[in-house]
Amino acid sequence: MAIRIAVIGGDGIGPEVIGEALRVLEAVAKRHGVAYETTNLDYGAARYLRTGKVIDDAEVEQLRTGYDAILLGAVGHPDVKPGILEKGLLLKLRFALDQYINLRPVKLYPGVTSPLRDKTPEHINFDVIRENTEDLYCGNGGIARIGTPQEVSTQEMLATRFGVERCVRYAFEFCRRKKEVGRGKGRLTLVHKTNVLTYCGDTWFRTFNEVGQKDYPDIERNYHHVDACCMYMATRPEIYDTIVVPNMFGDIITDLGAAIAGGMGVAASGNLNPDGAASGGGPSMFEPVHGSAPDIAGQNKANPIAAILSVAMLLRETGRIKGDQAAIAAGDDVEAAVQKVCSLFTGQSMDRLDKPTQEVTRLVLEAL
Repeated sequence: MAIRIAVIGGDGIGPEVIGEALRVLEAVAKRHGVAYETTNLDYGAARYLRTGKVIDDAEVEQLRTGYDAILLGAVGHPDVKPGILEKGLLLKLRFALDQYINLRPVKLYPGVTSPLRDKTPEHINFDVIRENTEDLYCGNGGIARIGTPQEVSTQEMLATRFGVERCVRYAFEFCRRKKEVGRGKGRLTLVHKTNVLTYCGDTWFRTFNEVGQKDYPDIERNYHHVDACCMYMATRPEIYDTIVVPNMFGDIITDLGAAIAGGMGVAASGNLNPDGAASGGGPSMFEPVHGSAPDIAGQNKANPIAAILSVAMLLRETGRIKGDQAAIAAGDDVEAAVQKVCSLFTGQSMDRLDKPTQEVTRLVLEAL
């Protein structure tokens, strides 16, 4: 059965880089015999400015029942107030489709320059698994006496045993799979701030150790405070294999991870419902981490590599859920091709390459 992909190009450079990623998808799917079909959806700034609507519940339901994966370009527009698209589209889909895992690989490819001058690809090669539907992002809280000297605002950090445990279990399983195929050390590090956040931190810490001790004795367990994690990522990133982290802290450290791996131009991500449609949640969503960069939109200057790597992740994750080994192999081939192409840009910033967008894609297609 064909992989049904909802394509949301979004704003700014989003449609450009997604268009290039789809060229790569077409080529690799043909090579591996992977059947897929795409549907373009206009959810983004242009639609909002035209209609005042981002996405409604009926459209979310169509995504839930009609697609196996979502490929997203970027959201953000100078004429749209910050937060409208991010909360109205990104967060709404993450929560409504129960995309409770955010997967962010942090991998320095050969040829890509890291700001950590003494570090090589063997030092920067780990994955961050971020809980994606709880914590401060739930939006619990409010503001009273707004605009007065007595203004008070609250924002609540939420952690449920259910939400924490399913994220922790996914992280242990992910870490174990990496170890079994020789891609990881079998070391899982929990990142939190248990010395200050003594309630939510305690739920995370106890769950992590109870689940690990009972069901994953083969996986080494470590714990770092989030501030220490930032320090180690900037000085000793080689100590990490897989990190599991709550939502807010994960949002922060994954961008640091992107920076040490060469920048947003090579950073892909997946908002995953690991159980797929069988869970009643919905499809996973894959997207480059970079923003919409309206200053260079339409100028053939955007680096498409992060979008292309997002397609690689889409193929692997959707292939895993559907039991489609050809899709998994296709995803691996796309990443291998990107690695070859990255070696051609030694010394350059991956956020601003000296080759046009379409030329970078051509190089990836040649490498395939």
